[in-house]
Amino acid sequence: MTKANPTPAYQGSMLMIVAPSGAGKSSLVDALLQADAGLTLSLSTTTRSPRSGEVDGKNYRFVSKEEFLREKEQGHFLEWAEVHGHFYGTSKPWIESQMQAGSDVVLEIDWQGAQQIRKLIPSAQWIFIFPPSIEALEERLRKRGQDDEATIARRLAAAHVELLHAHEADYIVVNDSFDQALVDLKHILAASRLRSGPAMARNPALLRRLGV
Repeated sequence: MTKANPTPAYQGSMLMIVAPSGAGKSSLVDALLQADAGLTLSLSTTTRSPRSGEVDGKNYRFVSKEEFLREKEQGHFLEWAEVHGHFYGTSKPWIESQMQAGSDVVLEIDWQGAQQIRKLIPSAQWIFIFPPSIEALEERLRKRGQDDEATIARRLAAAHVELLHAHEADYIVVNDSFDQALVDLKHILAASRLRSGPAMARNPALLRRLGV
C-alpha cells in the first residue's frame, strides 16, 4: 500500500536556523543571504520593541501583543512561540507561497518554533548553531551591549535549555570561526536543494520524460 504524502510538494527548500541568543545566528544568516541571491529571509512578526538599528518590515514586523494574539487566533502563523516574555510568529501564507514558487527560505527561529514547523513541513532542514563555549556566549552577550545583567542571566539560563534540544536538529554548525561556520551553512543549503522532494517538484517535465 502506498503511503500518502502528508504535505504538498514544495519546489523550494526551507532552512530553520536555531541558536541561543548571542551565538551569532543573525550575523551568519545575513552573510548567507548576501552570498546567495536565491535565498529569501522569512520576516518574523514579534511583539518585542525594535533594537537599535532594526527597521520595521525589514528585520521584523513589529506589532502589539493584542494584534499578535488576534492574528494567532485567525490561524495566520505557521508557528508561534513566547520567548523571553515576547511573542514571535511566522506567516503561514507567505512561507507556503514562497516555497511553492520555488524560493528557498531561511528562518531565524527558536527551537519551539522549529518543532512546530517540523510537524507541518517535515522536509524543513533544522540547523543548530553552537557557540564554542558558554563562556564565549556570555562574552558575546556582554559585548553586544544591548541587555542588562538580569536579561543576560535569563538568556544564559535559556541557552542551557535550548542546547538540550540540539539533538533534534538535522545539522550542527559550531560558530567558533565565523568564516568556517558560513562555509558549513553554504554546504547545507546546497545539499538541501538536491533533496528528492524539492528537486522532483522543480522538474516535472523531466520526471514525465523519465516515466517517474
